[in-house]
Amino acid sequence: MPVVPQNNKKPKKGFSLMWMYLALVVLLAAIFYVDNNTVTKAVSYTEFVQYVERDHGIEKIVVLSDDKKVKGFLTDSLAEIVFKNNNYSPGKGEAIVEAQISSADKLSDKIEEWNASGAFTGDVTFEQSSTFSRILWNILPFALFIGVWIFLIRKMAGGPGGSGGGGGIFSVGKSKAMLFDKNNSEKVTFRDVAGLSEAKTEIEEIVEFLKNPQRYTNLGGKIPKGALLVGPPGTGKTLLAKAVAGEADVPFFSMSGSDFVEMFVGVGASRVRDLFRQAKEKAPCIVFIDEIDAVGRARGKNASMGGNDERENTLNQLLTEMDGFGTNSGVIILAATNRADILDKALMRAGRFDRQIYVDLPDLPDRVEIFKVHLRKIKTAPDLDIEHLARQTPGFSGADIANVCNEAALIAARHNKESVSKEDFNAAVDRIIGGLEKRNKILTVDEKRSIAIHEAGHATVSWHLQYGNPLVKVTIVPRGKALGAAWYMPEERQIVPSQVILDDICSLLGGRAAEDLFLGHISTGAASDLERVTKQAYAMVVYYGMSDKLPNLSYYDSTGQNSMFTNPYSDERAKIIDEEVSRIVNEQYERAKSILLKYSQGHHDLAETLISREVIFTEDVEHIFGPREWTSRTEELFGKKEKTGDEAEEADKEAPVLPPPIDEE
Repeated sequence: MPVVPQNNKKPKKGFSLMWMYLALVVLLAAIFYVDNNTVTKAVSYTEFVQYVERDHGIEKIVVLSDDKKVKGFLTDSLAEIVFKNNNYSPGKGEAIVEAQISSADKLSDKIEEWNASGAFTGDVTFEQSSTFSRILWNILPFALFIGVWIFLIRKMAGGPGGSGGGGGIFSVGKSKAMLFDKNNSEKVTFRDVAGLSEAKTEIEEIVEFLKNPQRYTNLGGKIPKGALLVGPPGTGKTLLAKAVAGEADVPFFSMSGSDFVEMFVGVGASRVRDLFRQAKEKAPCIVFIDEIDAVGRARGKNASMGGNDERENTLNQLLTEMDGFGTNSGVIILAATNRADILDKALMRAGRFDRQIYVDLPDLPDRVEIFKVHLRKIKTAPDLDIEHLARQTPGFSGADIANVCNEAALIAARHNKESVSKEDFNAAVDRIIGGLEKRNKILTVDEKRSIAIHEAGHATVSWHLQYGNPLVKVTIVPRGKALGAAWYMPEERQIVPSQVILDDICSLLGGRAAEDLFLGHISTGAASDLERVTKQAYAMVVYYGMSDKLPNLSYYDSTGQNSMFTNPYSDERAKIIDEEVSRIVNEQYERAKSILLKYSQGHHDLAETLISREVIFTEDVEHIFGPREWTSRTEELFGKKEKTGDEAEEADKEAPVLPPPIDEE
């Protein structure tokens, strides 16, 4: 990985709302304090004169000439009478009465009379109220309200005054795409994408065009406007798209298909327009839409059940934008989905998504490379065989392999180990495939014996079939929802002969046949086996044309246009299909019984070993039955036969690998 220079600059601190909240609290506290130390009461001028002349309770007079108002500061004795309902406490504050006057001159003459008669001998102050202060107190509440309103509006709009960043109500039509440019520290290159060699080869042309467009445009060539990454979940479609941007060193817009869809009418189309506007400004660049099936689903498929017009409007806008910008504008659209069959045909036509890049589950060499990437940061034992780990994880995606590595590290840490060993990885694979081991689950003696006979039946039948999958281990320890399980290593085949399917059906029925023969009754433990058997036999008859009565016929609909409520064949043909499926299953069931009867003693020894030890491996089965008639591939798997040169390379390409458990009790 290239060393990325660290940015040591501290981010600038913006305005914090805590200061505004603190100032508001201080202001409220000050107002509360003033209000608690001063009590004021508005009275008539006649009452004010009585307080002066009759009660002699005014200590000080303040005349506000501009407001034509007089304030009188009461003595404690009179304040207790006037403010007896206000819980006034003498000595803790001032008590004031206010009255309106006709003019300051007339009040001045009246005060002189009070002084002459001795009714009032206190201080008199004449004040002129500030016009600015009066205006400020009149306008301040409205200004405060307007300021708070503007602040909330800017916050909702995601402007500088808020925390939005495009998430406000007034920016709902803006694109939510994340931008990764050349200055982004999280740059991903093809070195970070293990495996996917074929997909990388196809997509390198896009990278080369972004780096050197003149090489193509000078010859009149046109780079594809869009490329669709199709494949199962977890295979690295998003990572591959980021690697394209990292290799080309251009801006990379990333957005999910669901980000276009909102409850507001027209928002999706507006976001599409805004996304492509930004892309044109940053050209050359890459626009990546993850899970595009959320917005690109075929239109009009569910018209009778009610359609989503907003989603279709968004798709229409996307189709227009993809066909609207210039051919060599430098904007390339990448999209990823694992449901390409449901996308609209207009989206898949030439000129929009010109090519499809299939990102398949990794094969054996790719899994080795993926393990090497994820084991960089894990302290592994020196004798760890990465190729063996790759053989143990057939059908695993890159995300699954990352999970295996992480789970193995957790298991090693749980046992206070200094490094992660082969046993930890085996336990991690078992944990992910079969679930958590439950040794404390209570089983009766009869249940334990029934499970052992069932699992021994699978192992016995599979061992004596030509295309039986090589055994890895059998256990009767409950794990997850299963009471027992068997792990095998099937060959990774591209074309499956009919005999391979028949041998697989026979192996699956070995557990039920063993219960029937050696226990005298059957149980529900074979439910998952029978489900797989029925599906495989039905596929042989209906999909693969492997039936004697219905040869070379396939009713499989790859387009998905046939109605799910009707069958593409008549009732008479359906009856024949049922008969053929039943015949295939019954024949293989009798075949499994005959194998078990022939090797009944070995089956008995295998079951007893399972009961006593709970887990058996390939070596135990080989010790009981002897080497298989078809043993060369099994020996290569477990290292009993060393190979070098071209022979070893060919063996690696064809080596069988570990699948999920063949059955669950």
